[in-house]
Amino acid sequence: MSLLDQKTLVLNRSWHAIHVTTVRRALAMLYRDAARVVTPETFEMHDFDSWAELSTHRRRSGPAVTGVRLRLRIPEVIVLNGYDGVPVRRVSFSRRNIYKRDNYTCQYCGKRYGTEDLSIDHVVPRSRGGRLSWTNCVIACLACNVRKGNRTLEEAGMRLISTPKKPDWKPYLELTLGYRRKSWEKFISDRYWDAELCEE
Repeated sequence: MSLLDQKTLVLNRSWHAIHVTTVRRALAMLYRDAARVVTPETFEMHDFDSWAELSTHRRRSGPAVTGVRLRLRIPEVIVLNGYDGVPVRRVSFSRRNIYKRDNYTCQYCGKRYGTEDLSIDHVVPRSRGGRLSWTNCVIACLACNVRKGNRTLEEAGMRLISTPKKPDWKPYLELTLGYRRKSWEKFISDRYWDAELCEE
């Protein structure tokens, strides 16, 4: 990945994390005076000129984009000058969010387990037309999952302790699994770092 394609965290004017963009786009916003760079260590804000000056004086302070007359450090965090909103986001259908919705509790026997003793069960088996969805997936302990097998609830003589549905919480920021900078931890929560599940 080139330096310009690396990621920069975007904060709104109230310093809430709302998005992740490329370094290329972050520098363009900085140049157009649509954003300021935030130095995560000190929380100082810099416009294009002060960021360029800081980048020149601190040559050994991290990766930088270099031109004929200019050197710019990679901005890790920027804050927008004119946007206060928080985009409306949906809860991603992910393994972590299913576990969270069901409170790490088997939806058949009602016992709470660690993740190593739990799995995702399809209420209506996929071989019977069951979909990978909030209303058809529940957390089950390994014993209950084996007991139910590839059968419907009626065939297995089992009942759910609660009806599976899409959670009503609103995620604050959702980012791609596996990519984050250490400096972002001051601005975002770790709860939503997860890959979204999808049909195979």
